[in-house]
Amino acid sequence: MAKHLIGVYSSLSLDLAEKLIDKAIDLRIKHNLLPLAIAALDAGGHLVAFRREDGCGILRSDIAIGKAWGSLGMGMSTRQIRDRLSDRPTFQSALAAASSGRFIPTPGGVLILNHESIAIGAIGISGDASDKDEFCAIEAVRATGFTPEPPNPDQDWMSNKL
Repeated sequence: MAKHLIGVYSSLSLDLAEKLIDKAIDLRIKHNLLPLAIAALDAGGHLVAFRREDGCGILRSDIAIGKAWGSLGMGMSTRQIRDRLSDRPTFQSALAAASSGRFIPTPGGVLILNHESIAIGAIGISGDASDKDEFCAIEAVRATGFTPEPPNPDQDWMSNKL
């Protein structure tokens, strides 16, 4: 198996996707959050890895994929999408239609950037309050040596409730 340096990644590998998911689950356990569904997509929007923890609601899988898909498709985090489009519901509806419903504009969809700031994929998480989902995604990306977009979770991420 060839060894890869962080800088040569142009798309999300299975190995990295699995590490992201493992780290997100470790963070969920450490912070006593609700069970998560976690989707990792490559730069082309293809599902590379997915895990749904026991006790996760049945819609959480589709929501996690939609968060990652929306982030990758728009080239920004789903928190940024939510904030930019909050006063543009018609455009949000058009994006949902154009993506066949795979567009979820709430925090928890995070871009994974390589050392050249190129998106190699996205992670989407659903299961707890959106800011808590996003916290796990951001910190998982950071823990693997890549740069998350957004770079930091909301400062009040722990206080948000479902």
